[in-house]
Amino acid sequence: MRKSADQLRSARWFAPDDLRSFGHRSRLMQLGYSEADFMGKPVIGILNTWSELNACHSHFPERVEAVKRGVLAAGGFPVELPTLSVDESFTKPTSMLYRNLLAMEAEENIRSHPLDGVVLMGGCDKTTPGLVMGGITANVPMIYLPAGPMLRGNYAGKPLGSGSDAWKYWDERRAGNVTDEQWQGLQGGIARSAGVCMTMGTASTMTAIVDAMGLTLPGASSIPAVDSAHQRMAADCGRRIVDMAWDDLTPAHIVTEASVRNGAIVAMATGCSTNAVVHLIAMARRAGVELSLDDLDALGRTTPLIANVRPNGQGYLMEDFYFAGGLRALMTQIVDRLHLGAITVNGKTLGENLEGAVVYNADVIRPLSNPVYHEGSLAVLRGNLCPDGAVIKPAACDPKYYRHQGPALVYDSYAEMKAAIDDENLDVTPDHVLVLRNAGPLGGPGMPEWGMLPIPKALIKQGHRDMLRISDARMSGTSYGACVLHVAPESYVGGPLALLRTGDIVRLDLDNRRLDMLVAEDELERRRAAWTPPAPRFERGWGWMYSKHVTQADKGCDFDFLERGFGAAAGEPDIY
Repeated sequence: MRKSADQLRSARWFAPDDLRSFGHRSRLMQLGYSEADFMGKPVIGILNTWSELNACHSHFPERVEAVKRGVLAAGGFPVELPTLSVDESFTKPTSMLYRNLLAMEAEENIRSHPLDGVVLMGGCDKTTPGLVMGGITANVPMIYLPAGPMLRGNYAGKPLGSGSDAWKYWDERRAGNVTDEQWQGLQGGIARSAGVCMTMGTASTMTAIVDAMGLTLPGASSIPAVDSAHQRMAADCGRRIVDMAWDDLTPAHIVTEASVRNGAIVAMATGCSTNAVVHLIAMARRAGVELSLDDLDALGRTTPLIANVRPNGQGYLMEDFYFAGGLRALMTQIVDRLHLGAITVNGKTLGENLEGAVVYNADVIRPLSNPVYHEGSLAVLRGNLCPDGAVIKPAACDPKYYRHQGPALVYDSYAEMKAAIDDENLDVTPDHVLVLRNAGPLGGPGMPEWGMLPIPKALIKQGHRDMLRISDARMSGTSYGACVLHVAPESYVGGPLALLRTGDIVRLDLDNRRLDMLVAEDELERRRAAWTPPAPRFERGWGWMYSKHVTQADKGCDFDFLERGFGAAAGEPDIY
């Protein structure tokens, strides 16, 4: 039932004839507004993750104006609220350390202000899950505005893909095959516009997931950041959120078990980033939906990868994906696997939103009869190295590593590993298993994207470009290779990875989803008894709070006190 003006959430701040509301109205007038601008209208918050250090969001000041234009046209009152910008490039040690801080800020920003609806503006990797997690818990009508991918890179007449080509050409530079001039040319050509990585990395994976979950306007995640269609989409978000506020269409109506499953299936079909695992689980748990690693592995076994986009696909980038029909077109290829009755932010069902979608290039968006990879892009491993799970991206690594056994080469820190792998005399073979530990949620801290461990220079010089690598870290969604990630429990808290020693034999059996160290149990018990916990990384502040409450990778790395099961969400604030 559509609300009346006196039922708007913001009316609690502005409508009463009392001293407190007098103050609220007078302060808006202090900003230059008249009562006619805001009284009796839905107040729409625009949570903007813009920053001068976040190149992915550099177009957001213009998009805010487009959102405001849409809100005003629909009879709402727009207000912009700056929100933490957790950019992937500059935030150290990792933006993942601050995802939950953004989620908390978004939730409290929404709850504490007179907002009837919100447009959440994000895109760079952790902004999508952070904003959505906070928005789900606040449960005020929301719509997500994705930043969109940047234009394809270019150097010397060849397309470049974010991340993927950086790793590729860095290995060639280490091998002595790339000159200083070429390296400078690659540096200037790989990121040519505003927008997120134009490979199917974490940013495009996460915006595709929330699109499939019904939290964006249909297909919004596919639009390139600098395309004029992106400006129109931003204005449409402003128009639509006003109606959502009147209709009280909250996340509780949209983020359900069915919509979460839709997001997970689409993630597999697009060749998603491994980072999707921790974010999907965290978002689902905020909505009270149980989603486990085993659930994701089951979907991975049955969902073909049909988006022929790097780093899993060959040659194509997100701009090509958009012109091939975008996410709506991809979903029509797997329509029989989706819950079409799931409601979305435009008030229609997913099935209704897919009507009329067309695939324009069947090599970019493949039919089920010709997938890029016969299974989804993720697999979950278990074994005595990872009893609570680990993830691997089979579609992005050489099949010869699907069954592999070799001696471990173990490093306790990234600095130690980096020094070793640059030694051309390192005693290493292609059969070795490179291991980095103390890089998980607590050990990193923040589970940095260190899991795409560099190939030792000794092997690079011999022409090798891949080897089996294991860590409790994450890796960039733009990366590729035989990398086992998110080992849980992490080594920093005494997980089995902490007991592995250089020379121990490690065995990966992808078909049976196993990852084991071939060490006798009695020997492991002796090592476990001798293990001592490392010193705490933080003694105060955000890091201390984070270390006391963050969950392990298999639980989504959310804070235990922010999950739905911890307690009821805070209600509406008192106004006296």
